[in-house]
Amino acid sequence: MMRFGTRYRESWGVEPHTTNNRMELTAVISALSFLKGRMDATRASCADKYAAQPSWTSAAIHIFTDSMYVKNGISGWIGNWKKRGWKTAAKKPVMNLDLWQRLDALCSELGPHFEWVEGHAGNPDNERCDTLVGLAIEEMKKQNEDGIYHESESPQGGR
Repeated sequence: MMRFGTRYRESWGVEPHTTNNRMELTAVISALSFLKGRMDATRASCADKYAAQPSWTSAAIHIFTDSMYVKNGISGWIGNWKKRGWKTAAKKPVMNLDLWQRLDALCSELGPHFEWVEGHAGNPDNERCDTLVGLAIEEMKKQNEDGIYHESESPQGGR
């Protein structure tokens, strides 16, 4: 989920035969990719019209995650992984390398700040994310599909 002022956006999905860590990474990549696309399009449009860019295009980006894997990976481990040629301290290949490299590229460009929040501790946005995951899983089970993806946007900040 994404917020800026009164703007609110949800996106959720599920893939079969994957791991929680891959889906946690995919969620952050999806959000940052969406934001980058919107920023690029808005900047190009403003440049074409010689107009000032909206304030949201330069606002700080904060990612709140209950995944220590994502938080520690992007905020700490990734630098050493890259120095070692994408190997762990145990000299093994980094798992989910494709996703880590995509996230690294997006973070290099957008400069988000990552903050860990405790899961299942009453944080309304975190609880909403868990609800959306559950809905996507149930929908996939019912439809027996390869993957499910949804998006929802509201200018009022509500659900």
